[in-house]
Amino acid sequence: MTAAPFSAPQPVLRLSGISKSFPGVRALADVQLELHAGEVTALIGENGAGKSTIVKVLTGIYQPDTGVIEIEGQPITFPTAEAAAKAGVTAIHQETVLFDELTVAENIFLGHAPRNRFGLIDWSKMEAQSRALLSRIGAALHPRAVLRDLGIASKHLVAIARALSIDARVVIMDEPTAALSHKEIHELYDLVERLKAEGKAILFISHKFDEIFRIADRYTVFRDGQFVGAGRMADVTRGQLVQMMVGRSVDQIFPARAHNIGAPVLTVSGYSHPTEFADISFTLHRGEILGFYGLVGAGRSEVMQSLFGLTVPSKGACRIVDRVVAIRSTAQAIDEGIVYVPEDRGRQGTVKGLPIFQNITLPSLGRMNATGFLNMAREFKLARDYTQRLDLRAASLDQDVGLLSGGNQQKVVIAKWLATKPRVIILDEPTKGIDIGSKAAVHEFMAELAAEGLAVIMVSSEIPEILGMSDRVIVMREGRIAAELKGPDMTPERLVRIAAGIPEAA
Repeated sequence: MTAAPFSAPQPVLRLSGISKSFPGVRALADVQLELHAGEVTALIGENGAGKSTIVKVLTGIYQPDTGVIEIEGQPITFPTAEAAAKAGVTAIHQETVLFDELTVAENIFLGHAPRNRFGLIDWSKMEAQSRALLSRIGAALHPRAVLRDLGIASKHLVAIARALSIDARVVIMDEPTAALSHKEIHELYDLVERLKAEGKAILFISHKFDEIFRIADRYTVFRDGQFVGAGRMADVTRGQLVQMMVGRSVDQIFPARAHNIGAPVLTVSGYSHPTEFADISFTLHRGEILGFYGLVGAGRSEVMQSLFGLTVPSKGACRIVDRVVAIRSTAQAIDEGIVYVPEDRGRQGTVKGLPIFQNITLPSLGRMNATGFLNMAREFKLARDYTQRLDLRAASLDQDVGLLSGGNQQKVVIAKWLATKPRVIILDEPTKGIDIGSKAAVHEFMAELAAEGLAVIMVSSEIPEILGMSDRVIVMREGRIAAELKGPDMTPERLVRIAAGIPEAA
C-alpha cells in the first residue's frame, strides 16, 4: 500500500524530513507527520519503528538532526521541553510523569502556578483553577488530594488537566490505556471526544487495533524509523495496516504447537494471602503453557509474585516435581527452578545504566564465575546465545538496556531468566505494550520453550493471546480461581463471562 497524501485543511502541526541518529543507530530517517485540529491521528508501528523518538522530538527532549517542525504553518524549534510546552505541545505517557508527593493542584500547575502581586504562589487561585479544569474533563478529584493516594486512571486525568492548564494545542497520548480497566478505558474515550470537540490535535499511540479503529480519524505508519504511509482510518483495513507495519502479511499470529505435555512439575495447593488471593490450587506440567486470565484486580500477578518469593503466602503448599517446598525468597525460587518475567519490565525487570549483556548475566554470575572473578568473554557468549534466539534488535550488547524499545527490553528480561536454565517460567503480560512483530517473536519462542519441556505460566489480559497460546486456562476473579477451561470450553465469551461473574444465561 502506498503512502496516502496529506489533505487540507492546514494541520495544526506538521513535521517534514525529520531525521535523528544516535551512535550506531539511525532512529528516524526523513519522516513526516501531520496532526489536525479536532482529530485523532494514530501513530502505528512496531517497537523500534521510531514512535518514542518522534514523541521526544515533539516534546523538546531530542532535537532532530534534519527536518522542519511547523505549527500553524510557521517553522518552530523546540530546544527544550519547556519550549515545546510553551508552544502548546504536551504528552501524556503510559507511565505518567507526575510527582506522587505533591497535590493534584500542584501537579497541574507545576512550573506555571498563578502568582499574586507579590510574586508568590496564589494558592486559592491555583486551587480554583484546578477545580475548574478537573470539572471540565469530568474528573471528580479534589485539588488538595495527594497524588500518591490516587489510582492510575486518576493520575491520567491529572496529566490531562495539566495539558489543558497550559492551553495545549497538541496532546500526545502514549499508550494511555495500558494499565486501565475496561470502564476506565471507555471514560478515557469520552474524554478524548471532549478534547476533539475543543479543537485539540491528538496524537494517539497504541498497539491495540480495536482501540485505534475505535478512536482515531487518521493514521500514520512508521517502520524501521521511516515513514511508510498515512491516510484516513475509514479508508484502510486492519490487514493493510499490519502489512504496512511489518512489511509483510501476518496471516497466522500464533504458532502451531505439538502439545506434548509431560509429568507434573509444579503443584500448588490451597495457596492463600491475607489480602491478595485465597485457596489457589493448580498443577503445571512439563511442556505445557498454562494461561491465567482475569480482569484488573483479579489477583493473577499477586499469585505469581508469591510463587517467585516476592511475597509469602499465609497458608498453602507448593510441590516441585516430587518435593514439597516453602518458597520464602526470590533466591530460593530461582534455586528451585522458578523464574518470573514481570509485567513492569522497566522498573522490575531491567537495571537501567547497565549494558544488555550484564542485565542478561546478572542472575547467573555465581554459576558463570565460580572462581570469584568476572569472565566477560563467558558473559558475552551467554548473552549473545540467548539474544540471538530471541532476535534482539540492538546496536551491540554493550548498549545501555534503557535505550532499547519496550519489545526489546522484554526480550532482555526473558533472556536473563532463561539463562538460569529454569524448570518453570512465569510470563506476566509478556507482550504488553509491544508491537505485533515482537509479539509474534515472543509467541514463537514460548512455543519453542514448551516444546523443549519447559513448563510455562502465562498471565495475559489479551483474550486472543490466552486462547491462541494456552493448553489450559485458569480464570481468576476477586482473588480466587473461578474456573479452569480447556479444549472447546475455551471461548472468548466464556472467558469474559466467568471473569466478570456474568451467569451463562444472562
